[in-house]
Amino acid sequence: MEIRKETIKKQVREWINLGYIVPEDIPSIELYMDQITTFMDKFLSKNKRTEEDKTLTKTMINNYTKNDLLPPSNNKRYSKEHIILLIYIYYLKHVISINDIQTVLTPLIDKFYDNKDKNHSLEDIYANIYELEKRQFFNTANSITKTYELIERGFSEDDDDYLKEFTFLSLIGYDIFMKKKLMEHIIDEMAERTQKEESKAKSKEKSKNSKQKDVKKK
Repeated sequence: MEIRKETIKKQVREWINLGYIVPEDIPSIELYMDQITTFMDKFLSKNKRTEEDKTLTKTMINNYTKNDLLPPSNNKRYSKEHIILLIYIYYLKHVISINDIQTVLTPLIDKFYDNKDKNHSLEDIYANIYELEKRQFFNTANSITKTYELIERGFSEDDDDYLKEFTFLSLIGYDIFMKKKLMEHIIDEMAERTQKEESKAKSKEKSKNSKQKDVKKK
């Protein structure tokens, strides 16, 4: 049984071993759009389900900019910070909607994009998340392995393989659904908080303008 357990662990880790971009591999020089799509595909093409799948296209980049997910380029050149934001979008779009991604990334862009005065840069944040994700990989792999073992104990060796696979997919799907609902709940709270802050700022600005008008009248 121990040998079987180790085999399952190894197989699960192979299946979920995604393509990723090490912080040090992100170019410090600005890139043109063609160079960015080539760069992203080089490191993330491993995640494609089929060869026809696209990692990143020019149309995607333009749409991200139009939807305020990505700041405009600098004379058609994109910085290291642009690439970091594109990496976040790449992963998040497989889980949440574009509107939700906008809610998540807008404060990040407002606070840290091209802001040298902040204690944390986008590069620092990405490097920190990357290190945490490496640890999370093993947590996720162990969780999937335990789900598989749960099914192994719930069925006999004579039971139909399809039924085992269906049960496994159902449990994994339930796990994903719960995490997705948790993400949506947090994002909704973020959106509500942002809306209150914007409303407060508008009210403050309106009051300031009103006072200025009163002073002019006097």
